[in-house]
Amino acid sequence: MKKNNFIVTFFATLLLSTFVYAKEITITGAGATFVAPLISKWSEEYKKISGNSINYASIGSSGGVKQIREKTVDFGATDAPVKNEDLEKDGMVQFPEIIGAVVPVINFEGFKPGELRIDGPTLASIFLGDITKWSDKRIADLNAGKKLPDTEITVITRSDGSGTTNVFTNYLSKVSPAWKEKVGTANTVNWPAKSTIGGKGNEGVAANVTRVKGSIGYVEFAYAKLNNIPHMNMKNLDGKFVAPSLESFKAAAAGADWTSVPGMGISLNNQKGEKSWPITSASFILMYKTPLDKTKSNETLKFFEWAFKNGGKAAESLEYVPLPANVTDYIAKNVWSKIQK
Repeated sequence: MKKNNFIVTFFATLLLSTFVYAKEITITGAGATFVAPLISKWSEEYKKISGNSINYASIGSSGGVKQIREKTVDFGATDAPVKNEDLEKDGMVQFPEIIGAVVPVINFEGFKPGELRIDGPTLASIFLGDITKWSDKRIADLNAGKKLPDTEITVITRSDGSGTTNVFTNYLSKVSPAWKEKVGTANTVNWPAKSTIGGKGNEGVAANVTRVKGSIGYVEFAYAKLNNIPHMNMKNLDGKFVAPSLESFKAAAAGADWTSVPGMGISLNNQKGEKSWPITSASFILMYKTPLDKTKSNETLKFFEWAFKNGGKAAESLEYVPLPANVTDYIAKNVWSKIQK
């Protein structure tokens, strides 16, 4: 009798474990390094409450667009929004997931985070290679009373296809006619400064700035915060010097009209407002209207629905700005409704 009970219990346990395993779902995503720290944090929490996993490859925006077009992932992520005509051609939808910001970061001894100031035209001149030393008068004039040594500037940039680069170069194109003419806006550009060193991903830029004395680079603010890399304060469109912060990012996004552009692909760069951070951007998610795997597509939507409702504190802890409720409601009703369930 005991033997029979053991056999029954064993097979019941086996069937239960098989049922639980069958219910587990793993969804895959790839793309922007801009938002990778947050997706990682959201994924950990979502796993705890759902039992399902999100495997996200932080490979850069260009890689994310490539992989979703090749249908090797359930969602792609990009900081450079895809144009509506391309979305229509590919049979995809696009929606913002979060708002973040790009900041100039430095490795410059003797200065604390935010102690040095920069404006857009001067920043463009550094990345153009026109300004090669920290003691240059154009930098000194923005930092009166501070002694700037005659140190060579090393420019750190992205070496891969990057939405962060797109956001950064878009801003430089808005504030510098020379940059717009010579370099322009793109995920990858020909960096003109002779001292340029490339790094893969926001991670690579952060690592190189940390390693190279006298360097300057650009990263999503979460990477500056997580790696304790000093940033520069910036002069905004209203002529005010501001620090990168949740408050200044929210100020830049306050007037955003997400429905003004098909695909919701608006730019938040160089917005008006005394408190606005000048290099601010959303990160965008790409999905198919007719997914290959509807189960995984539905779970992807559940993940982002959960993140919109419950991921705000995690986002703000990394200095990302959660989307307001009216925007997430619009996404659910007007974007997700186009995806076959």
